[in-house]
Amino acid sequence: MGGCVGSHHDSSGSLNENSDGTGVALGRNQPLKRERPKWKSDYPMTEGQLRSKRDEFWDTAPAFEGRKEIWDALRAAASAFESHDHQLAQAILDGASITLPHGALTECYDELGNRYQLPVYCLSPPVNMIEERSDEPDGSDPDSGGADASAGGDGGAAGDFQLRLRLSTGRDLRLPVRSVDTVGMMKRRLQSQEGVPAATQRWFFSGRPLTDRLRLDQLNISRDYVVQVILSQPPPPPPSTPARRAETSGPDPAEGLRQEPTPVEN
Repeated sequence: MGGCVGSHHDSSGSLNENSDGTGVALGRNQPLKRERPKWKSDYPMTEGQLRSKRDEFWDTAPAFEGRKEIWDALRAAASAFESHDHQLAQAILDGASITLPHGALTECYDELGNRYQLPVYCLSPPVNMIEERSDEPDGSDPDSGGADASAGGDGGAAGDFQLRLRLSTGRDLRLPVRSVDTVGMMKRRLQSQEGVPAATQRWFFSGRPLTDRLRLDQLNISRDYVVQVILSQPPPPPPSTPARRAETSGPDPAEGLRQEPTPVEN
C-alpha cells in the first residue's frame, strides 16, 4: 500500500528529510532505472490472481493517502515500465513532477513532499507465475450455457453448505454453495441473490485473490471461515423503485390524470 509522509524538497532538488528515519540522505532525483524488480510470491500465482491483486491496490491506495492525480500518474508510469517503455514512463513521471530518490518506483515523492510507495507486484510478475487452466467452464462467462447447470440457474438451489461472505460494504451473509462450484459460479449466484454484478466482485481468502476458475473444493475453505468480497461499485437500487418502473414499464397511463390544471388569472 502506498505511504504518505510529510517530507519536503529544498531548492536544490534534494530531500530535506529522509524517508525511513535512519538519518541517511536520500540524494537528488534519479532517472528511472530500467531493471524490473525480481520477486517471488508466497504462493504460485496466476495472471488473473496478479491482476486482481493489482486492482485491489490501485482501488484502495488513493482512497487513504496521497493525491489522486499522482496515483493516476504512477499507475500509468508503472504500466509503461512493465511494458519496457521506459521513455514514456519517465515522461509521465517528469510531467507529474514525481521524484525518485533511488531511481525506482517503489519509493516516490510528489512536488509537495508526499511519499508514495508501489509494491513490487505492481511493477513486474513474480518468478513463480503459473498458467491458469482454461480447459473447463468456470461460470464467469455469462454466455457459458452449462456454467450453472449443477447449481441452478436462478441461484436459489440448496448447496452443500452455506459459505460465509463479508462484503466490503460491511455486510455479512451466507451463500448456498456446492463443493464443485467455481468462484465464477459463486459470483453469479451472489449476483442472483443480492443483485451485485459478478463483474464488480473480487473474492479473497486469507489475503489470497481467488480467480474465477478455481473450484471450491480446491480452496480448502472451512465452513467457519469468512471469504472477503470487495465490490468496485455499490449494489444497484432494487428494481421496485419508481425510477426503475418508469424505465421498464413505459409511460404511465394515469399520467394525464395526475397533471395539475393550468391556473387561470382572474
